[in-house]
Amino acid sequence: MEQYSNLSSGNEETEAPDQPEIGQRPALPAMEALQQLGQTSMPGSESNIFCMTIIGQIEGHLILPPQNKTTKYEHIIPQLVAAEQNPRIEGLMILLNTVGGDVEAGLAIAEMIASMSKPTVTIVIGGGHSIGVPIAVSSTYSYIAESATMTIHPIRMNGLVIGVPQTFEYMEKMQERVVRFVVSHSRITEEQFKELMFKTGELNRDIGTAVGGADAVKYGLMDAVGGIGEALKQLNTIIETRRQQNGIAGIQQQAPYAPFSPSATGTPTETLSGELPQ
Repeated sequence: MEQYSNLSSGNEETEAPDQPEIGQRPALPAMEALQQLGQTSMPGSESNIFCMTIIGQIEGHLILPPQNKTTKYEHIIPQLVAAEQNPRIEGLMILLNTVGGDVEAGLAIAEMIASMSKPTVTIVIGGGHSIGVPIAVSSTYSYIAESATMTIHPIRMNGLVIGVPQTFEYMEKMQERVVRFVVSHSRITEEQFKELMFKTGELNRDIGTAVGGADAVKYGLMDAVGGIGEALKQLNTIIETRRQQNGIAGIQQQAPYAPFSPSATGTPTETLSGELPQ
């Protein structure tokens, strides 16, 4: 028994069960980021553009049911700060496919994107509904897929509602915050946006408007109809313009893209360069 015990302990020492664990260790941080944040870790020097996804329902102060696919604003904001501080990141691309969610959380994300000093481009794929509209227009340049839609409707309130005039005044003030932000970060007028917001007969059992891709550009909500290819070209063009404005020559990682020519679906690139922060 003693000999068997020694043999058993010897096998434990000579076997290499740690071999698979060593191979798995480098993938653990990426897997944790994928599970917790819904995306991989921050790209390194091989890419100067950071891609971020905002999908599902935007979760605010209350935790949503586990079957809901959500985007937590406490996960998005630190990533925006990290992208702003990383000197290797020169631009940010945000992919949107959201049904909306918490108003204050959505406005917080939109304000953070709008306040970034680096160029940002948003793409609405599928849908950018409700509070997703301010996030979609908060970037330097915005795109929407031709088949995507954006639902514009008045804000709603869950939970205890007190039937007093102050409750309506509070909702009206919060709604004005959304209207002011969208109007100040897009080309749509306040009258046009409110007309779409309070329109009746468009949505079943609801007030508001479902705006398609081409109509969103026509109303001035979004800058152009396009997808990832157009967004990357536009973002690289803005980055190159900023380099020239700041006097940074540098070695480009890829050939520069030609500026977009004026078209009916978007604003020409040349008109955008004057709006970039110095």
